[in-house]
Amino acid sequence: MTFDRFDPLVPGVQEAYQACLDYARNPNGWILLIGQYGCGKTHLAAAIANYLLENQRLFPLFTVVPDLLDYLRAAFAPDQTTTYDERFEQIRNASVLVLDDLGTEHTTPWAAEKLYQIFNYRYNLHKPTIITTNCDLDRLDPRIRSRLCDRAICRHVYIAAGDYRLRRARLRLP
Repeated sequence: MTFDRFDPLVPGVQEAYQACLDYARNPNGWILLIGQYGCGKTHLAAAIANYLLENQRLFPLFTVVPDLLDYLRAAFAPDQTTTYDERFEQIRNASVLVLDDLGTEHTTPWAAEKLYQIFNYRYNLHKPTIITTNCDLDRLDPRIRSRLCDRAICRHVYIAAGDYRLRRARLRLP
């Protein structure tokens, strides 16, 4: 997923496309991509990560939030070669962290605490972070929401486009 493979002419994505391209060129602070399913949030987040890898020589860590929590939990299995602490530090200290689908995770107290620790650490150090979500920010842990709402570090980008999967399905109909 790259900027070249994203169609910025789809109604509702032009501003988001430009904001993400600007962020990729200068990855300071956080960018929060908000929109419904299929509007291009994940593609744009991945395009930023790929741009940074190719042009900035940064090594972003891209993960879907529920998968991230599974990855951390798996460290407790007896056959693992990496410890929980090693995995947790890898995530917290990624040069750029992309958290896709925030709000889709099953929120146990443990999961909420781990996500808060990641967000808080990266917030305090102003580490470049890209977040996508399709949920209302009021549904998030208030400690995470507070950091996401700090406009001094986090830029909110709303994507008004509809679901591209449905657009494709309509185009195939006779």
